[in-house]
Formats: sequence, structure tokens, C-alpha cells
Amino acid sequence: MGIIIDEDTKVVVQGITGQQGKFHSDYMMEYGTEVVAGVTPGKGGKKINGVPVFNTVERAKEETGANASIIFVPAPFSKDAAMEAIDAGMDPVVIITESIPVQDTAKFMRMAENSGTTIIGPNTPGIISPGKSKVGIMPNHIFEEGNVGLVSRSGTLTYEIVNTITKKGFGQSTAFGLGGDPIVGMDFIDALKHYEKDDQTDAVIMIGEIGGSAEEKAAKFIEEGYSKPVVAYIAGRTAPKGKRMGHAGAIVSEGGTGTAESKIEALEGAGVSVARMPTEIGEILEEKL
Repeated sequence: MGIIIDEDTKVVVQGITGQQGKFHSDYMMEYGTEVVAGVTPGKGGKKINGVPVFNTVERAKEETGANASIIFVPAPFSKDAAMEAIDAGMDPVVIITESIPVQDTAKFMRMAENSGTTIIGPNTPGIISPGKSKVGIMPNHIFEEGNVGLVSRSGTLTYEIVNTITKKGFGQSTAFGLGGDPIVGMDFIDALKHYEKDDQTDAVIMIGEIGGSAEEKAAKFIEEGYSKPVVAYIAGRTAPKGKRMGHAGAIVSEGGTGTAESKIEALEGAGVSVARMPTEIGEILEEKL
């Protein structure tokens, strides 16, 4: 079945007239995603890749039945774009843009929480349910339909690990990135809850990294009695304290919190198999499934 998106997902691309919006809307349609509209204020009436462009998300929804949004809007304008999508009832709202000011993210996250809207990102590669739909920027060819769910804080590691497990014969039910900014929408626990209810998903891969406590919180949730096997990988084991590594949220504080060691210890304590190298994940899945 997959989670969050499926064949009935109708996507509006906010920022479709920009270079990234145009390129990835075409790439999503090539995969089979139903991209029904684009939105760029002041450019309504145009067509990009055959997709009609509207001035507002509300108008796009009225004209096309769009029910999900992907945002390629530059960071200074992303707050308004996200709030417009939430107000129009788009769900999910996938925010590709990175380095959005934290105070802006906090405002639209509060709005999303009040309305019950699913936010994926910011700074995410998006979400894909192989064979059904893709709302994101992932490479199409590495994904295969299957029974392994994947949730990650790293886009690049997502691609590497998906490619590895696909070659091992393990397809994916759904795969998505939580996002690398300090504040993101969905977290590991949200993903685990979705996957537990999904009949197509038989095992879950968690890809974490240094910084924050999301992985430790997920470990506590799993320890309380999660019904499906979980395999994890934590990036950044050699990162020095106080140094940001790649993502804005990937930083180990001087107090020692958010370390790879603390995350690995918590996950293994909850019964999660933690790979030391990305290439080990396929081997662990062979043991679990």
C-alpha cells in the first residue's frame, strides 16, 4: 500500500517556473506522478511541461483537484508558500527548500500542527512510493516496489542505501527523507507509526545522523513494543564536537549530546540492529526477512 502518497495523489508544484521546479516536475511526471498544477504568483495562465500554472494554490486546487504540494520556492519566501499550501488544504506538503530561517519554519509548523497537515521537510529529498507516486527529487531508477519502508535524515545516504538493498532484491514500500534543517515536520516516530499500520511494509530502515535526540526518542518508542523489525544506520561517528557536519541539525554539542554513540546505544538497547556500514544493511535484512 505504501504510506502518505499513492496513485490518487495529485500534486501542485509551488515554484514550477524556476529551474528546479521545472526540472523536477518533469522528472516526477516521467515516474508516473500526477502533477496537475504549478503555482507562481504573477505567472498564472502559462504552461510548464504541459502543466497549467496558477497564481495561487487555492485556485490550482479549484481547477485541478490538487491535494498535495511540493515546494521549490527560495528560502526567504518559503514560509508564505508553506502557509498558503496548508491554508488550501494540501496534505502532504513536501518542502525541498533548505536553510529556511528557523523562526519562519516555526510559524508554519505551528499552523500545520493546528490544521493536522503532514509536513515533510524542509531540506528533504521528498517521498516516494515505488510504482505509485513520487513527490520529490530522488533518482527514479534506483527504487523498486517492495516490502521495506525507509525513513532518513540524509538524502545522499537514502540513495546509497536504497541502491544497495535494491540490488540485494529488497524493494521499498515507501522511502522518504525527514529533512536536514533544525526544525522539520515528520519525525522518526511518525514514520514508524505509519509503517506499522501499512500491510505492505514488513521491515523498516532508519537512517539517522549526529545532532538532536530524534533517534533516541525513536528508540524509546520501539522499545515499548514495536511489531516490525527495524534496521538502523547512524552517520557521523567520527564528527568532532561543536562542528556542524552537512545539515544544519547535524551538530554534536560540547556537552556530548547528540553523538552517534548515544544514538547507537539507545537503538541497540531497544533491539534495533544497527549497521556499522551502509553496505551491511542488505545483509541484516536478509537475516530479518
